[in-house]
Amino acid sequence: MKKVKDILKVKGHDVWSIEPGATVYDAMKLMADKEIGALMVMEGTKLVGLISERDYARKVILLGRSSKTTEVKEIMTSRVVYAQPDQNIEECMALMTEKRVRHLPVMEEGELVGVISIGDLVKSIIAEQKFIIEQLERYITG
Repeated sequence: MKKVKDILKVKGHDVWSIEPGATVYDAMKLMADKEIGALMVMEGTKLVGLISERDYARKVILLGRSSKTTEVKEIMTSRVVYAQPDQNIEECMALMTEKRVRHLPVMEEGELVGVISIGDLVKSIIAEQKFIIEQLERYITG
C-alpha cells in the first residue's frame, strides 16, 4: 500500500506559498503562473493557512470583493487539515472526501515538507491498479 512519502518521492517536495498580508490578486496570479490550485499561507516557516481557487470563488467573487484590495488572511482557510509522510493513500483519500478539500499539506515534526492534491492520489491509485492488473495478466498467461 503506497504512502504519502511515495507520492512525494515522485512528485517532489516543492511547495508554493504566499504571506498572509499579500493580496488575493497576487495569490491568484502565482497560482496561474505555477498552474496550481492552492497555495500554502506561511508566516516565515510556519504554516498558518491555505488559499485555494475555491476560497477565491466563494469569498471574493461571489461576495463582490476586489482581489486587489482583499488580503489573503481575510479569505484563507486557517484550520488546515494535513497529512503525514507515513500515512497511506487510502487514509488521505478518506480525509479529503470527509473534509471536502482538494489539497493536503504534508507535515513532518511540525515542518511543511510537501503538498499533495486529490489528483496526485488518483494518479497514484491508478498506477498501482495498472501494475496489479499487469502482474495478474502475466500470471494468468504464464
